[in-house]
Amino acid sequence: MNIYRIKQEICEIGRRIYQRGFAAANDGNITYRISDNEVLCTPTMICKGFMQPADICSVDMQGNQLSGTRKRTSEVLLHLAIMRQRPDVKACVHCHPPHATAFAVAREPIPQCVLPEVEVFLGDVPITRYETPGGQAFADTVLPFVKKTNVIILANHGTVSYGETLEQAYWWTEILDAYCRILLLARQLGNITYFTPQQTKELLDLKRRLGLSDARIDMGLENCDLCSNDVFRGTWAETGVARRAFPAPPCPTDHGAAKQGAGADSHDAAGTPTPLTSQPAAGLDEEALVQAITDRVLAALAGR
Repeated sequence: MNIYRIKQEICEIGRRIYQRGFAAANDGNITYRISDNEVLCTPTMICKGFMQPADICSVDMQGNQLSGTRKRTSEVLLHLAIMRQRPDVKACVHCHPPHATAFAVAREPIPQCVLPEVEVFLGDVPITRYETPGGQAFADTVLPFVKKTNVIILANHGTVSYGETLEQAYWWTEILDAYCRILLLARQLGNITYFTPQQTKELLDLKRRLGLSDARIDMGLENCDLCSNDVFRGTWAETGVARRAFPAPPCPTDHGAAKQGAGADSHDAAGTPTPLTSQPAAGLDEEALVQAITDRVLAALAGR
């Protein structure tokens, strides 16, 4: 193993997250496991966009520093918690991509069944409960999710993604933030169009053929409600996650027959079905929504 080359790659990933605005000032940290008990990591109090290989230090799997002239990052315990749960993981990237972090601050679950690339490469994305960063309690917040996904949103903090290579670990973060940006832009236009359950099943079948894991595949698809039956719904009450800006996609009934249109059901954070039509657009009360629709109808009639 060429340790110096890996340090160069860590610095390159650091430059990329800095240049994309995913890590301001000294935000973020990156790790790479080089043996069963040694992990390279970025140091604390350094801008990730301007690191040099000599800046990279190393720790053991308990977080004790083994080498380096700079002090190791205080959040390395988060990375180590992931690596202990996932022997296949060698690299972790933590940063604060602004669009994904907006969902972390709002505690808004990431909608599924919207973009093919996201369904294939990410799947359902969980949001952790909040803990003060740096300690073991913070690191432990990811434990319920680590084996079911490769990217996690950290409540009121940022994201962490991980994989077999540094490039792969970084990719998950870039895909997620691009997706969150698209969602926010589409929401400003006023509409999110979801896949049908059959279209989602086709994407999951493709994912299976590619050898990619997905909790919805591992569950055996015993629940036909692929889109709105979120894999991580059971953690929402504990983490303060609830749908506020993005309603659930239309869910199927009658053993897979999908309800289409405005009559489809949504669910609240506790999993209770609620009519989608009873949920006005974010930022509008019902009276304002009715008035806006009336104005559009009158304008259309005036133009006839």
